[in-house]
Amino acid sequence: MDLSTAVTATVSTLRRRPADLLPFYFLGTAVPVIARIGLFAALAGVYLHLELSGRLAAARDVVAETDLTPPDVENQEALEQWTREVGPAIEPLVSPTTVALVGGGVITAVLLAAVVYAAASAGQMTAAFARLRGERGLTAGIGGVRTRWLAFLGLYLTEALLWVGVILLAGLAVGLASLAGGPILGAVVALGGLLVGAAALASVRIVFAFASAAIVVDDTGVLGGIDGAGGFVRSNPVDAAAYLVVAVGVVVATASAASALAVVGGGAVVAIASALVAAPALDVLKTVLYGEYRGAVDPVGPPDARVRDQFVGGIRRGWTELAGFVRRTPGTHLLVVAVGVGSGVLGWTLAEPLASTVPTSIEARLAGHVPPVAAVEFFGNNWGVTIATAFSGIALVVPAISSVAFNGAVLGGVAALEQNLAVLVAFVVPHGLFEIPAILVSGALGVRLGVVAWRAFRGRVSRTGFADAIENAFWVLVGIGVLIAVAALIEGFVSPYYWRPFL
Repeated sequence: MDLSTAVTATVSTLRRRPADLLPFYFLGTAVPVIARIGLFAALAGVYLHLELSGRLAAARDVVAETDLTPPDVENQEALEQWTREVGPAIEPLVSPTTVALVGGGVITAVLLAAVVYAAASAGQMTAAFARLRGERGLTAGIGGVRTRWLAFLGLYLTEALLWVGVILLAGLAVGLASLAGGPILGAVVALGGLLVGAAALASVRIVFAFASAAIVVDDTGVLGGIDGAGGFVRSNPVDAAAYLVVAVGVVVATASAASALAVVGGGAVVAIASALVAAPALDVLKTVLYGEYRGAVDPVGPPDARVRDQFVGGIRRGWTELAGFVRRTPGTHLLVVAVGVGSGVLGWTLAEPLASTVPTSIEARLAGHVPPVAAVEFFGNNWGVTIATAFSGIALVVPAISSVAFNGAVLGGVAALEQNLAVLVAFVVPHGLFEIPAILVSGALGVRLGVVAWRAFRGRVSRTGFADAIENAFWVLVGIGVLIAVAALIEGFVSPYYWRPFL
């Protein structure tokens, strides 16, 4: 299959029933939210240790007597004096126990991230292969998560070790050449090593890119996947090289767009587009190429509906599914609201003692506010938060609840530190009427997904039932995206200005 035909098949696959594939990429955005549970647990342990040992009280006493506002960095003498004054406030917080807890939390977070990322990738590739065979992607993807996550984890670890090995060998060669022949020979070897190393790393990347498809298409393990990918690259060097060019082009284009749009506040939107458009497109493309090589796929044709009609229909369905979900789950929403309010109170309580030493100002943060730039950034960031919050709940509810609690605590803490609370309330209310419910609904959606996942794990819900819940969650998040878009427009164009004549 030539690249043009493969690209056409990829676009057709993504357009036909996106809700049967994209939820696994939504899950990919939730990896950090799930992983940080390890760090949150460690920080909770640190807090208990400091509180019970009296170290936190000692630090509070020092903070109450210290001006924590840093001086001008250009005034070296004042900066050194400030450092000496702040040091006693930090010293009680550092102990072998706190260091061990934080270190353990970081390690746990990294391990969780690796495992969840591997599981999400297994689901993504399995769902892509199923869609290319005319099967239901979500049902197949759930099975792929359960049976292939370890193979994908092994694949990623193997590639990482190979990259480290190539880099170390190149560095060793340069070092030995410099010792034996001086700096000139070292420079020559360094140039040669750079070229050879780049070629080696490119070869590793292209083989391992198709190895993930080989694991799914051939239903094999790590070694079988690498062997299958190697055979594909040797038999189809043009297709493999073309895919590499496309993948590199997508990465470069995404990075360039992120850099350019960061100036105008579009970085978060680019990140979402990369995770939910570019990543699935590349996965489907390499699965098409490898699956055709194995004679295992039958790509679908493009849907009859126009893109515009699909988009409008998707928005309508998302809004309908959102309204239906809220009506069906009042108890879950009450639980999430209680968590949000309680964490907000906790955030206020913890931050209030610092109000006199580290005050904040919403008016200062609004300096330089550019409405369209801010609206785009607010939409990308907040929709990304709701997607990650909802799909993190698949990891047995806790990450979704922790995300709601985290956002509530941040809002409460910011309110406690605000110099002019009336201005902050006036700023938040117009867009908060849409944004805050959207976040709470995403938390409730995460709780529901977690409960269904647990019941599926226990065998009380079929794989088809679990897939139905995931697909429904996708459409609810589309509806939440509508709320977030409205909130972003209000926050960008209305919230910063309407109150100024009155306050």
